[in-house]
Amino acid sequence: MLIISDDKIKEHLSYAGLIESLRNIFLSDYTMPLRHHHFYTTPEGLENTLILMPVWNQDYIGMKQVTVAPGNAQLGIPSIFARYILSDARTGQPLAMMNAAELTSRRTACTSALAANYLSRKDAKSLLIVGSGKVAQHLGQAYAAIRDLESIEVWARNKEKMAELVQDLQSKGLPAKESNNLEASVRNADIVSCATLSETPVILGDWVKPGTHLDMIGSHKPNTRETDNVAIRKSTIFVDSRMGALHETGELAIPIAQGIISEEDVKADITELIRGIHGGRSSEEEITLFKSAGLAVEDLAAALMVYKRCI
Repeated sequence: MLIISDDKIKEHLSYAGLIESLRNIFLSDYTMPLRHHHFYTTPEGLENTLILMPVWNQDYIGMKQVTVAPGNAQLGIPSIFARYILSDARTGQPLAMMNAAELTSRRTACTSALAANYLSRKDAKSLLIVGSGKVAQHLGQAYAAIRDLESIEVWARNKEKMAELVQDLQSKGLPAKESNNLEASVRNADIVSCATLSETPVILGDWVKPGTHLDMIGSHKPNTRETDNVAIRKSTIFVDSRMGALHETGELAIPIAQGIISEEDVKADITELIRGIHGGRSSEEEITLFKSAGLAVEDLAAALMVYKRCI
């Protein structure tokens, strides 16, 4: 069994290549059960979460195991640890194991870029990244792989991390700068990609201009969201999967519970976009919104891309 380092993951997961790998795997045959959430209590009385994300096709089995331990902050270590095991589907033999943190953040950003290829305007030139965490660090490069960006603004509550992200993007030759006014940046952006841990809306619908594409990544609990009801009402809504986005994320679960929208207001998932079942953006003035919850098949696409380049 190969033990694949983060350096190898970074080396082999090019953004354009991963976007294409994701497109191909969404078109393929695979089986993806619902992710498992298990909760357990530590000896200190803290509740941790164990998440299992299985998927398989005729050749491979992929399993991501994630532990969320909020008390780790007191220990000075990350609250989330994730690992990925790739196995042979015929024999069950383990083929590779790798740290899933880098894998997950890259595939998440590239899935958003893949969706935006169908949902953002073809002439979109300006990107606003909201957040400065692991996923946000990959959004500029992922979006630059699908659109000819002339401006990338970054806004984050943590000003030090915001400055670091801007400097990193600039070092990669991207036209990045800091945003000092979130409202103004939203009003000017063609694409707004939001990857935060906010529990309440940071993007207000009154700020969003016609023709904008909203990419909502961050809310992964039924009681958290990054946009308000005005933005939801103004948008044509798309998801990575209906099951995950409608029920696991407050971005859609909250306005559905409030009667603002219904499940039928979700026009298509990402596979339906790729297959052409839905045509995606229908006009230059339309506001589109893509909500991702994260899918095990996305991890499999990334893991296979790394594994096949390592053998």
